[in-house]
Amino acid sequence: MMDVRRARTPAGFTLIELVITLAIIAILSTVALPLTDLVVQRAKEHELRRSLRDIREGIDAYKQAWDEGRVLRRAGESGYPRSLDDLVAGVEDLRSPKKERIYFLRRIPRDPFSSDPLLSAVETWGKRSYASPPDEPKEGEDVFDVHTLAPGLGINGRPYREW
Repeated sequence: MMDVRRARTPAGFTLIELVITLAIIAILSTVALPLTDLVVQRAKEHELRRSLRDIREGIDAYKQAWDEGRVLRRAGESGYPRSLDDLVAGVEDLRSPKKERIYFLRRIPRDPFSSDPLLSAVETWGKRSYASPPDEPKEGEDVFDVHTLAPGLGINGRPYREW
């Protein structure tokens, strides 16, 4: 026969167990939040490097085609595209018997640090003309190089504009 007088142990957690659990979760979240910010920044920086590399390779391919005489040469031109849109729109290949077009990029990538959704992808980039000095890039009649307009420093300590 069962002894009815025996005390039953309550099921569940005590208040102190819940408080300790919440304290542990709070400590872990304070450690995790800065890491997530770092992961997001690192992903944006990776995308920035890739976008800059793609655009610069397109600019270099345009210049190479110009040097090879495949792009129409005009007096006084540097051989670089007049705008980033020329890389996507393409140019007529002067060496092609069918007058086919040469395309240098499928699309212009957006600057991952640009926060204005109303700007086109081309407008998110700073452009440097061939005639401008390297320490003070300015837009001009052609596009020799691109840079981000984002302020601040990268994880590597270099300003984003210098990438």
